[in-house]
Amino acid sequence: MALAVHVLVCLLGMGSWVAINGMWVELPLIVPSVPEGWLLPSCLTIIIQLANVGPLAFTLMHRFLPGRLGEVGVIYTILCLGCLACVLLAFFWRETGMVGGSPRSLALLTLLFFLALVDCTSSVTFLPYMRRLRPQYLTTYFVGEGLSGLLPGLVALGQGVGTVHCVNASQVGNGTGLQAEYQEARFSACTFFLFLGGMMAVCLAAFVLLNYLPTAKRERAKEKRHVPVQMENPAATQVAVEERPMMGPSCKSPGGSSFSSGNYSRLQVACIFGLLAWVNALTNGVLPPVQSYSCLPYGNSAYHLSATLAALANPLACFLGMFLPYRSLWLMGALSLAGSFFACYIMALAVLSPCPPLLHMPIGASLVVLCWVLFIGLLSYVKLMIGLILRDEGHSALVWCGAVVQLGSMLGALTMFPLVSIYSLFHPGDPCNTSCPG
Repeated sequence: MALAVHVLVCLLGMGSWVAINGMWVELPLIVPSVPEGWLLPSCLTIIIQLANVGPLAFTLMHRFLPGRLGEVGVIYTILCLGCLACVLLAFFWRETGMVGGSPRSLALLTLLFFLALVDCTSSVTFLPYMRRLRPQYLTTYFVGEGLSGLLPGLVALGQGVGTVHCVNASQVGNGTGLQAEYQEARFSACTFFLFLGGMMAVCLAAFVLLNYLPTAKRERAKEKRHVPVQMENPAATQVAVEERPMMGPSCKSPGGSSFSSGNYSRLQVACIFGLLAWVNALTNGVLPPVQSYSCLPYGNSAYHLSATLAALANPLACFLGMFLPYRSLWLMGALSLAGSFFACYIMALAVLSPCPPLLHMPIGASLVVLCWVLFIGLLSYVKLMIGLILRDEGHSALVWCGAVVQLGSMLGALTMFPLVSIYSLFHPGDPCNTSCPG
């Protein structure tokens, strides 16, 4: 396997969600300058769910009109659209228009929809494309996908987004006690959006090279057609397979499997997809909106450490999967259960904010950081193993894999949206004032 191809695959994976992940980490810098204020994160959540029209349309086309819409052309389209949207965002994100007599960030919200459309559609196109390469490259792709969250976070950290200094409120004429004051960014949001556009351009260049570079062509997967035993033409067995149906009769256990390989029963197939939806609901929809509520009561350092180390845990878990590719359903179930346990602890801290347990003890901050790292790391490994299983089951299985990822993420986000934004179940902690009554 060529190292250059691994690098290209990793860059392709980084482009999958780098735009939306970058938007999330840049929100503290954008929010004070837009008329929506802190309603913007809720707007972004809704926009991402609306953008699921992209993967829905692609999946329906794949199901009812197979072969009419290839993922290569779609990937070229969405990557070009992502580059253009990031560049336009850099120059027009402050532009407003009147809607219902009130100013609204029309340019920002419209461009965010196109970025979300790009990233959501990548879930159902990038994974099926990866089946053209040897199985080992799928792990590299997931490493890159994990870096799509880590890299923008590190850049935003260097930018100084969200860095808080505790100042005496009396010095700024705003009462008494300590007050959180956000540090001015080292470079503008415009520069950050151009960085995101550059990342999308790098992803596009990597995809072009994967399609045309001779080294990449030599790393294409070589698979055989399933041919009847009585066929007399042995040369027919050398024809490369283009697709295998995900759901179809099995030569190993007729009628007892929903996968083409026959290795899994219908119940196991349902468990695999159910597990995939569950872990993505937790990691992409349920827990991210409450990260600040669970961490900020323990201080700004705990919040930044949990965000940075958890983002690092994703690619590290995928890298570990290169050497420990265990595909046991029992092991994945046990790891998912452990990850869900850490998720419950994190959710309990968020509900109890701003006065969670062990508030003024060093072990409290250490536990919340450790729980976030283990939660992301364990479930990232589970997602990788499910991806490897589905990769072996054919092109259609990977299309449905992307669709289920988006479905689970959507259900998790829609569940949390009213709890966070409408019913205000969670209350933020103050990184400068951590005193609690009693």
